[in-house]
This record gives sequence, C-alpha cells and structure tokens, in this order.
Amino acid sequence: MKATELREMSDEQLELTAVEAAETLFRLRLQSQTDRVDIPTQNKKNRRLIARVKTIQTQRSKAAGG
Repeated sequence: MKATELREMSDEQLELTAVEAAETLFRLRLQSQTDRVDIPTQNKKNRRLIARVKTIQTQRSKAAGG
C-alpha cells in the first residue's frame, strides 16, 4: 500500500491498518521460527507499512496541534 493511499484513509482506518499489519508481522515471525515462510519479503513489507502509517499519524497530529 502506497503512502498516497494511506493519506486518503481516516484516522480510524489507519489505526486498524497498523494493528492488522502488526498482527500479521507477529504471525509471520512465529511462522518463520517454526516453519518455512512462503514469502520471506512479507516481513519487510509489513514493517514498512507500519512505519508509513505511524509517519502519517505523526504528521497529522503535528498539523492538528499547531
């Protein structure tokens, strides 16, 4: 998901996206320790998605705060 798509989302949708990505990342980490992961780059994609969401949330809070 690109940053432009994330910026179009509401605050609630961004929070939900971050939570879902964190849960997926957790499951993938567990799976990588126990089994073989089908798509090894999925961890990297989820970490970056979480970082994008947090960046946009920070930008919005700074813009609203002053």
